[in-house]
Amino acid sequence: MRVETCYFCSQPVYPSKGITFVRNDARTFRFCRSKCHKNFKMKRNPRKLKWTKAFRKAAGKEMTVDSTLTFAARRNVPVRYNRDLVATTLRAMQRVSDIRERREKVFYRQRMAGNKEKQLAADRKLVAENEHLLPKVRASERLAEEPEVMEEEQRLEIPVEGGKVKGKKKLIVGKGVEDEMDVD
Repeated sequence: MRVETCYFCSQPVYPSKGITFVRNDARTFRFCRSKCHKNFKMKRNPRKLKWTKAFRKAAGKEMTVDSTLTFAARRNVPVRYNRDLVATTLRAMQRVSDIRERREKVFYRQRMAGNKEKQLAADRKLVAENEHLLPKVRASERLAEEPEVMEEEQRLEIPVEGGKVKGKKKLIVGKGVEDEMDVD
């Protein structure tokens, strides 16, 4: 069974699937689906369409130069059956797939390295530009939302009238921000 690749998007084309286009000069083009065939007929460049492998490789989103990728290309060579050869080949295939997975993880980590800081900077810029759209929060609402941040100290002035304590409450909020309230 020969699994070919799509000429346009580089996906696998299995036997009896897809479309085969043969040009007048006898060059054959295999397509995995009609979407690829139509884009080919419209003379579109696969490197400019984001859903193709050619774009991903050109944009640096896919590993392009790696020795494990060429390992699968060495096949279709008939060899006499040998039990030891089959065992070593299977072990080598497993080892190559492990190495490929490890390299892909490292590649992904390197590619995504600065994204968190960029996203944070973009979010801060968005908030700074659209600050006028944010709701105004009163100090009393802010205090009600964050009770663990608030520390209270009371400084009461002793005069008592009609069973009520009159005085002032001193609030220390956050990092040294003081607010005074009248208590009735």
